[in-house]
Amino acid sequence: MRLTVVGCSGSAPGPASAASCYLVEQDGFRLVLDLGSGAFGPLQSVADPAGIDAVFLSHLHADHCLDVAPFVVWHRYSGRSSGTHVPLYAPVAAERRLSLAYSDDGDGITDVFDFVPVGPGSFTLGPFEVTLARTAHPIECYAIRLAAGGRSLVYTGDTGPCEGVVELARGADVLLAEAAHPPGPGLPDGLHLTGREAGEHAAAAGVGRLLLTHIPAWVDEIAQLADASAVFPETELVHSGATYEI
Repeated sequence: MRLTVVGCSGSAPGPASAASCYLVEQDGFRLVLDLGSGAFGPLQSVADPAGIDAVFLSHLHADHCLDVAPFVVWHRYSGRSSGTHVPLYAPVAAERRLSLAYSDDGDGITDVFDFVPVGPGSFTLGPFEVTLARTAHPIECYAIRLAAGGRSLVYTGDTGPCEGVVELARGADVLLAEAAHPPGPGLPDGLHLTGREAGEHAAAAGVGRLLLTHIPAWVDEIAQLADASAVFPETELVHSGATYEI
């Protein structure tokens, strides 16, 4: 299983990265996890859009889904699309939300996507055994576990401290975890993890490696890394364009 970080900036695109987007490849199958604002451009540098086999959206905040719109433009007008519908796995109401993000003309975007509503549970997607768990976030959001070839990757999406995410990540080879909150008093509940909380989740789950992501451009990413590493030493800070063999 190969993970490529397309975009990793938290909450909005930053000067060094687009917002959340990750490409996971296994046995020639290409799955995009989230397609946040600004991500479609760099996605084209690592994968032909015509070769994307499926898209999974953890939730419908703009920094995780908004570049569905240029994905539609490319498939409609580039002349390079095969015309095959792309399965898009996302929370209920994604079709309406994303159609409006693209245009208000009422035509929808089902000429490009087959929408598949998701919820907690397990299913098969290409070579992957997929398990989803609801996270602690203000809107419906799902962490995803991908297992294939005896290896496993868990991506948190957006979450505050969440026992369900710990259980989903139990024994995973890699935990790709958000760490958007800097430490400090008065942090809102059920929104994001601090660096230390991401490390605590990795330690509690007994994962092999922690990859920190979704750190906003205005948050000190080195401090987030230090806080996570203090409780879970096998921690790395991702950057746009990085690849990992899992």
